[in-house]
Amino acid sequence: MGITQTIWADPVDYLRVMTPQDPVLFLSPAALQAQGQRFLTGFPGFVTYAVKANPEEAVIINLAAAGIGGFDVASPEEIRRIRRLVPGAALHFNNPVRARHEIAVGVAENVHSYSVDSLSELDKLFARVPLVNGLGQPVEITARFKLPVAGAVYDFGAKFGATEDLATEILARIASRGYVPSLTFHPGTQCTDPAAWEAYIHAARRIAEGAETRIARLNVGGGFPSHRIRAEMPSLAAIFHLIGRVTHEVFGDDAPTLVCEPGRALVADAMALLTRVKAVRDGLHVFLNDGIYGAMAELPLMGALDRIAAFAPDGTPRTGEPQRRVVFGPTCDSVDRLPGEVALPADLQEGDYLVVQGMGAYSVVTNTRFNGFGALSLEMALSLEP
Repeated sequence: MGITQTIWADPVDYLRVMTPQDPVLFLSPAALQAQGQRFLTGFPGFVTYAVKANPEEAVIINLAAAGIGGFDVASPEEIRRIRRLVPGAALHFNNPVRARHEIAVGVAENVHSYSVDSLSELDKLFARVPLVNGLGQPVEITARFKLPVAGAVYDFGAKFGATEDLATEILARIASRGYVPSLTFHPGTQCTDPAAWEAYIHAARRIAEGAETRIARLNVGGGFPSHRIRAEMPSLAAIFHLIGRVTHEVFGDDAPTLVCEPGRALVADAMALLTRVKAVRDGLHVFLNDGIYGAMAELPLMGALDRIAAFAPDGTPRTGEPQRRVVFGPTCDSVDRLPGEVALPADLQEGDYLVVQGMGAYSVVTNTRFNGFGALSLEMALSLEP
C-alpha cells in the first residue's frame, strides 16, 4: 500500500481537495505514538506489538519511535519485516504451531522467545532451537495455556492453549532442558473484563507450582480493548493496575517480569476510514464503496462501530436526525453487509462520505480485491477527528 508524502489536517481536509472514488485509510502518527506511550508508561512490564494487527511500515516505524522495543511475530514474513525496519528489536515468535522451515528462519533471525502449547511442537523446538541465540541471549520458551474465561468478543482458546495439566508438563520440560521457562496466555480479543486477567494470573501460579519451576516472565497476551462504541470508553489504566496488583499478590517476591502483546489496542484508534456512499436505495439501504471484503472485514465478527460522521463532498457535515439503515458494501455478494443497522443522518445522500473512527486494526491486512473492488490507499493526517 503506497503512502504519499502529504500530511493532511484531517480526513475532511483530504476529501475537499481530492473527492476520492475509492476508500482511504488515514494514519495519525501522533495518535499512534501517544497510544504507544500509554502502554509504555501504564503497563507494569515489557510491551511488545502484535504485528498481525497492522503490519504497515509506517505503523512499525512510528511504534518504534514511540519506544516499543519488542514485536510479536507469527511468520517468517513478519520476522523479516521487523528485522529490516527495527533491527535491534526483541522478536517473540508466538504462533504456537510452526513448520520446521519457519523455526529455521526464527533461529537465523535470532528470535528471543517462542511460545508452545503442545508436546509435539515442543519437541520440534527442542530439536532446532539453541539455548542461546546468535545475539548471545538465552532463548525463552513460554508454555501457552487457556481457561474457560468469559468477557471477550471471541475466545482464542478455541484454537490455541494447553490445559493447566498439559501446560504444567510443558513448563517442566522447558526448564529441564535449560531454556528460560515462562508462561503466556491470551484472554481473548476486545476483552473489557479485567477479571479475565485475574483468573489467568492465578492459574499461572498453579502451573508454576505444579511444574516446580520459577517462571522468568508471564506474558499476559493481547486482548486489550479499543474504543469501538461512543458510549463505552475502555479503561486500559484499570486493566493495567489489576494485572500489576494481582501478579504481586499471587506471586509475591517471586513475581515474574510481565510482558504484554497488544495489537488492536495500540493501532485501532490511530486510523480512520474514509468511505463514499455509492447509493441510497429508496431511502432504505445505503451502499458504500467499502465493506466486509475490504477494510471492514472483521465487523461481522466484532460488531459494528458507531463512531461515524457523515459529510457532503464539500466537507459540510450532514446533521439530519439519525436514521437506522441497512448498510451494504460494494460487491455483488449479499453477505457484504455491515452487522445490524447503522444510525446515519436522515439527510445522507449519494456521493457523501463517511468517516469511520477506530479502523487501524485488522483493516489493511484483510482487504481483498473481490469483484474488482478494494483499491484501498493510505494517507497521513495530523488529526483523525474533523
